[in-house]
Amino acid sequence: MTAQTVFERFSESVKQWPDKPFLNVLPETADAYAITPGEITYGEMMERIAARRDAFLKAGFGPATRVGLLLQNRPETIEIWFAVNALGGSVVPINPDLRRSELEYLIEHSEMAAAFVVPERIADIAEAAQAVGSALVPVTPEDMPPELPASSQPAPGDAARHEAALLYTSGTTGKPKGCVLSNEYFLHSGDWYRDVGGLVSLRPGVERMLTPLPLFHMNAMAVSVMAMVTMGGCLTVLDRFHPSTWWDSVRRSKATCLHYLGVMPAILMKAPASEADRDHEVRFGFGAGVPSELHATFEQRYGFPLIEAWAMTETGSGGVISASREPRKIGTHCFGRPTDEVDIRIVDENGADVANDQPGELLVRRAGDNPHYGFFSEYLKNPEATAEAWADGWFHTGDIVSRDADGDLHFVDRKKNVIRRSGENIAAVEVETILAKHPAIREVAVAATPDAIRGDEVAALIVTDPDRANEATAQEIAQWSLAEMAYYKVPGWIGFVPQLPRTPTEKILRAALKDVVAQEMAAEAMHDTRAFKKRRG
Repeated sequence: MTAQTVFERFSESVKQWPDKPFLNVLPETADAYAITPGEITYGEMMERIAARRDAFLKAGFGPATRVGLLLQNRPETIEIWFAVNALGGSVVPINPDLRRSELEYLIEHSEMAAAFVVPERIADIAEAAQAVGSALVPVTPEDMPPELPASSQPAPGDAARHEAALLYTSGTTGKPKGCVLSNEYFLHSGDWYRDVGGLVSLRPGVERMLTPLPLFHMNAMAVSVMAMVTMGGCLTVLDRFHPSTWWDSVRRSKATCLHYLGVMPAILMKAPASEADRDHEVRFGFGAGVPSELHATFEQRYGFPLIEAWAMTETGSGGVISASREPRKIGTHCFGRPTDEVDIRIVDENGADVANDQPGELLVRRAGDNPHYGFFSEYLKNPEATAEAWADGWFHTGDIVSRDADGDLHFVDRKKNVIRRSGENIAAVEVETILAKHPAIREVAVAATPDAIRGDEVAALIVTDPDRANEATAQEIAQWSLAEMAYYKVPGWIGFVPQLPRTPTEKILRAALKDVVAQEMAAEAMHDTRAFKKRRG
């Protein structure tokens, strides 16, 4: 019988590879999390999942249950997810960098009924739940939440289309959107990786994948996890990317493939060349955003290809495009061409198709009778945004690309007002909404400014009282922001201006913001607050 849920796909793999390793916890990750290092086989993981499933069933978990997970990259994240999935429930992965305002919104909007949280964040989640009137009682992964009231929602008729996870992604309307992701979404991610071929070929029961990316993003949660589950591979999930020990982790994990973000190759290339640079078993890296000027030199130095790809949380692997076959056109921001299973259009501002080599917005859909196959199901509680994203039967990505004469796609820029910092999408409007709470800020606008290492950095233009427009106020705002939002969203540059650029209807003139930031930077009038942007425990 073909699997219809994530749990069923894992169960199939357990039957085929019970004694093969599924997860590998390296000593450095174990030390960071104070957990046990070593490998966990498919059979052992199933025992853990089954025990949790039975306990969750007694606690009232079922098809209507959403469960928050703030467990970072611990094995318990996958363990609890699969157990909840076995009962028809859904999980809401929580970025551990989120702070007060963000957590309140997430808890209220998702209506999560339970949450498993690392001990040091229990109080934060409890306070956020109380602030929005939620009955949520967070617990550690070793404990069980209070028994939930009986659900009246019946089990789904089509398990493949039932919600398996709710992932929040930044957009342009301020508040993050909750992307409803079905079992089908996750199963197809595993199928895509199994079938893509070319330089990204996976061997059943053999591959060992390494990722430092967070399990609260679709890359690690949907692509990495489901690829290894589907192929009977072993997944090593680091707590995060550590440049100084990266290659030691690669070697100790015996990784045959790894996932990356563009900031990683840029940092790794800064290290002195070593005779050990090719001392590894990696066959390919899979990711996005490698700087074009470093792509070829990285591959020559370390001895394996970096396969550039394009996807979004919304598109999943249903609309993924990758440069998995030669020629890859290294150094041109090329991310390959769509397969026969993906339809695309590249359009101008009026919705007309553009000519080759001309930039336009990328529109995608699944080819065939079901254009939504493998994509997200909807934006939770936001049918208007869902309809807008799928206008005219195409998913509007907001990314500007061009197509060359060979049919290959090249990334140009982002249409949406989203700041891309070290792989994180940051909605400028969301940051502005939170900053506006600060008593010294009368008006604020946020834009991206180039950063040599992180791609973009958050720059804030602020209108304040003349006597507050100084370095001390900038530092005060940065410090205050750390308690209100994830550290990476905090402005790294703050400038004080007498007024913001506005349209005739008094809306912020987004098109002019970057120019104003650039002018203020050139005049050395921006205050550098990047040193404040550090993760909190």
